[in-house]
Amino acid sequence: MKNFTVHDCHLVPLETISGPEGNMITVKGEETIPFDVKRIYYLYDIPEGGSRGAHAHEDLYQLIVATGGSFDMLLDDGVNKRVVKLNQPNYGLYVVPGIWRELIDFSYGAVCLVLASLTYEDNIVIRDYDDFRKFKNLDQK
Repeated sequence: MKNFTVHDCHLVPLETISGPEGNMITVKGEETIPFDVKRIYYLYDIPEGGSRGAHAHEDLYQLIVATGGSFDMLLDDGVNKRVVKLNQPNYGLYVVPGIWRELIDFSYGAVCLVLASLTYEDNIVIRDYDDFRKFKNLDQK
């Protein structure tokens, strides 16, 4: 596996089809994101100001979209940290493997849609930050 950094995570514009009846967003497989989607899920009813996540995945790619409301993504590669605000349904955050992520500061009514490259059973979740640093081969500090 490549040793990804937070700089490998980036916003991806999603195709918007607009009309008098409203808007529709489309994701056209690898035309939009560089992985096959094996799992789709969404988070909702997160208390205002709440958080989720606080983990990393060994091999999982994700596209994370705020379909309603807003939240921040704290990305951490063990050396660099970066916060990305998600508040537009026509942009998704592409998150690569080996990045510690925390979804923080949810607004009231926020909905987080996640497209994932693996089923849950297929990916390994690292839930302890010290274990994450070991996975990244970083000195314990």
